[in-house]
Amino acid sequence: MKLKEPIKSGKNILKKKSSKKGFKMKTYTQDEVQDELIGKTGTPARDKFEYKLQMDLIGKAIKNTRLERRLTQEELGKLIGVQKAQISRLESNAGNVTMDTLMRVFNALKANVKFQVELYK
Repeated sequence: MKLKEPIKSGKNILKKKSSKKGFKMKTYTQDEVQDELIGKTGTPARDKFEYKLQMDLIGKAIKNTRLERRLTQEELGKLIGVQKAQISRLESNAGNVTMDTLMRVFNALKANVKFQVELYK
């Protein structure tokens, strides 16, 4: 995933503050760093990043669950009626998949899927 443009030298994340005792490192929260590197919540760049992250997590969940069930990609594909290549694509990038396919995959893996919806403030 490509992040927002690199931080310019004047906007360094780790800034040193001088004090009587020498230099003191300024600390930032995770949210502040994400806002600076990825973009603020609600911006197109941040939304795109968050979407890709969620799709990666879904792909990893499929792969981890498949491995826990000791199935090959080919075996899982046969259970839901698709080729091994489609399972491989799902595991590496679940971004272009239907809800039906996801449910068939997780049902074949005997996994309970829960969706959580959070409203923005």
